[in-house]
Amino acid sequence: MSIACAVVMDPINAINTAKDSTFAMLLEAQRRGYGLHYIKPRSLSVRNGQAWALMANLKVADSIENWFVLDEFAARPLSEVQVVLMRTDPPVDSHYLHDSHILSLAQKDGVLIVNDPQGLRDLNEKLAALLFPQCCPETLVSRDNAELKAFVESHGEAVLKPLDGMGGRSIFRASSRDPNLNVILETLTDGGRSLTMAQRYIAEITEGDKRILMIEGEPVPYCLARIPQGNEFRGNLAAGGRGEGRPLSDRDRWIAAQVGPELRKRGMIFVGLDVIGNYLTEVNVTSPTCIRELDKQFGLNIAGQLFDAIEVRLERQS
Repeated sequence: MSIACAVVMDPINAINTAKDSTFAMLLEAQRRGYGLHYIKPRSLSVRNGQAWALMANLKVADSIENWFVLDEFAARPLSEVQVVLMRTDPPVDSHYLHDSHILSLAQKDGVLIVNDPQGLRDLNEKLAALLFPQCCPETLVSRDNAELKAFVESHGEAVLKPLDGMGGRSIFRASSRDPNLNVILETLTDGGRSLTMAQRYIAEITEGDKRILMIEGEPVPYCLARIPQGNEFRGNLAAGGRGEGRPLSDRDRWIAAQVGPELRKRGMIFVGLDVIGNYLTEVNVTSPTCIRELDKQFGLNIAGQLFDAIEVRLERQS
């Protein structure tokens, strides 16, 4: 069957095609003969209870220059397409949540949304890991600075992070001896108003923060270990980490098996797990990356696996 696929993403003219996972998906969809449609950022709307957007026909090319061509934008109902890829980067703010509600309306009209809008609303990428406490390091989530400070002191060292960050932003490694600990906590909690996560520092971060990609609850057999450089403790590629592909360990596969069934149940078709050492630290559902890096290192076609799963879902819906 002829499949039309629309994408909600950050501006396509600003992406790095060598690293962008959404671009890998678009290339694969085009290779399969899908009709591609680019949704203009911030253009989702509702007309008489139906989801609409400004859409333009899209063609892509695997190039570092002139990688896309757009036709003219026109207002169209999302019900004209079979699949919408929701790939906007965090933060999951009010704009993101409102867009997800509009995509839920499209879902009611039979459009397959990847990932499920309700799941995107329910699964905060930091808190979602705590659904699987057997996989996680010791963790505290609180607004109380004294409680968070006591956690750091009890473990000697901890990682402190906001619940809505991405790419390693605003993440601190703090010790009980840090003279700035009170200031760090006051900043992160906004004086006790914002929830902050504290996790026991995992020394194995020096070996890499592993990104494990999950498709329909099953792991891709290789992960990308994002290794901190120099004195930096964050492995995120956006924070300067170096990516190194590795086969999954037995522990990685065990974690994936613990998390996978819940992801499938919630319609989370494409997800990235973050694992440091033996511990799950985050469940990335909004716009997980690392497709291009793993494809290049191991000769994979991860987007192909994803669209195989999407087509199975479409067949079930028809």
